[in-house]
Amino acid sequence: MNTTNRICSFFLSEKIQNLHIAVIGDVMVDRYFYGVVKRISPEAPVPVNHVKKIQSVLGGAANVAANLATLGCHVYVGGVTGDDANRKILEELLTKEQIDYSGLVKSRRRSTITKMRILGDRQQMLRMDFEEVGDLYPEETDELKQWLLHLIKRGLDGIAISDYAKGVCSDSFCQWVIRMAAAHSIPVLIDPKGPHWEKYEGCTFITPNLKEMCEAAGQTVPNEDAPVLQLAQAAKERYNIKNVVVTRSEKGMTLVGDKRLVIHSPATALEVFDVSGAGDTAAAALLVASVGGLSLSEAVYMANRAAGIVVGKVGTYPVHRDELLQDILNEERKLRRGFRPLSWKEVADLAQAWHKRQETIVFTNGCFDILHVGHVSYLEKAARLGKHLIVGLNSDDSVRRLKGETRPLVCELDRARILASLSCVDAVVIFHEDTPEKLIKMIQPDIMVKGGDYQPEQVAGREFAGKVEIIEFEEGYSTTGLVEQIASLVKAGKI
Repeated sequence: MNTTNRICSFFLSEKIQNLHIAVIGDVMVDRYFYGVVKRISPEAPVPVNHVKKIQSVLGGAANVAANLATLGCHVYVGGVTGDDANRKILEELLTKEQIDYSGLVKSRRRSTITKMRILGDRQQMLRMDFEEVGDLYPEETDELKQWLLHLIKRGLDGIAISDYAKGVCSDSFCQWVIRMAAAHSIPVLIDPKGPHWEKYEGCTFITPNLKEMCEAAGQTVPNEDAPVLQLAQAAKERYNIKNVVVTRSEKGMTLVGDKRLVIHSPATALEVFDVSGAGDTAAAALLVASVGGLSLSEAVYMANRAAGIVVGKVGTYPVHRDELLQDILNEERKLRRGFRPLSWKEVADLAQAWHKRQETIVFTNGCFDILHVGHVSYLEKAARLGKHLIVGLNSDDSVRRLKGETRPLVCELDRARILASLSCVDAVVIFHEDTPEKLIKMIQPDIMVKGGDYQPEQVAGREFAGKVEIIEFEEGYSTTGLVEQIASLVKAGKI
């Protein structure tokens, strides 16, 4: 598993941004009206909801696209909407996530699919659906086909079909997409709907949850490995699907592939708050990992960890690449084997994502040779200044140039590992120069922290940080003092 973590973290930091994925299906807008109820209407015996907040999020196939976009891919979404106000909301949300929506056909015969939920005191009171269900008109299908052919010609790495049985994913259209993709060696992942899977025949991946798997099989089985495996194998053979991946809630995921390949991947979430959107997240992560060159076991593992992050949140939540990368790196460290600090590229990617979310980044640096209470107190104070603390660590060569040939006493990888184990530290990165100026320029921290009797204008790299904070060192603690104390004890023959 340690190797899996390393491969997944390298993929997330170095390769995922180069992938181009098309999402086709029933796009929706989910709208939430949050309010409080304190009285009954005088007009009718119904509660009056005093609306305090309105929130709109991407739903249906658009949520799959959002998951792919926040993972860092180039995403193109295709479907059909109305020419209405909810279409404009959808466009704004897609633009915010940097998703190309040139494939959204604007129809005069339909409204934009919208789910409107009215909540009073956190309790859902009413849901209103705006939609016209039915197969697309021939000209709408033709427009979608031309859009997809254009993308294929430009270069696509994968296609996701997100079916909510609203009309886009008709039998003939799904089969056309699967055949066209196969002709160009492009993997197709299906997020299915309903018991009739003939239209998905020949796809690369299908990702039903256990309930959907049972509906397709026409029987109900317990959430146990053997019966789930049996249903998945039968579906694979019947519909000529290369990989059937069943998401099983608290039991994780099961994949059945070619050559009798079977993968059971346990769930990773410590606490489950809400499973909304977890299937979309798992499907998105599985597709990008597989088309990005990871093995199926690695792809399932990464998809499972992504879903584990989502179920720990409330509501539909597209997982961000930096969250998944940090989760996998943290898991790698827990294994206590083959620890490595983050590369400059990984730290730059994390910093970029944190900046984008307007989360305050704090940076500090040092040798941290023989970590002691003074160091820990200093780092805790630095961490409290912002949301994320990045520690730049002097390499062994850098420490020798600064402190002499007898230092450091602890090698750089061990020093990095100890620092990374502290809960107040989000990332550790080694630099080989005498100062971290180049590293600071790359990270562009909001706050740069230095300890001791420095003046802000003396701090190297200060021009690349929002501001400089000086934190007093804890008196009575220093590595030099520890070394001198040990030396005097040795000299006195006491140790």
